[in-house]
Amino acid sequence: MNAFRAVAVAMLLLGMQGGGVPAVAAPANAVDKPVRIDIRNFAFAPATLTVPAGTRVVWTNRDDEPHLITSAGKQFDASRALDTGDTYAVTFAKPGTYAYYCSIHPMMVGTIIVQ
Repeated sequence: MNAFRAVAVAMLLLGMQGGGVPAVAAPANAVDKPVRIDIRNFAFAPATLTVPAGTRVVWTNRDDEPHLITSAGKQFDASRALDTGDTYAVTFAKPGTYAYYCSIHPMMVGTIIVQ
């Protein structure tokens, strides 16, 4: 099994651990204090994030290339292509493990653990 296929299988398995619990997409101007993930140098920082249920997570693209955030288990809606400085937000309402990746650059992977 090549490395790309192994990563894809791992992402799918991690996505299934959340029990198919859906997340809810949130508008970028929600009032609560979000937790931020930077997209920089073709990586998510932090790559793994643990948050309590109800947390709003905001990704910001700091790269010069576009990125598209996609849930490995289809647990939340994919973002549109994010250009430099663009953001995308999801509120994670239910506990679970949410694996995601950039569908333009699938070697970019991340995980959000909701407790």
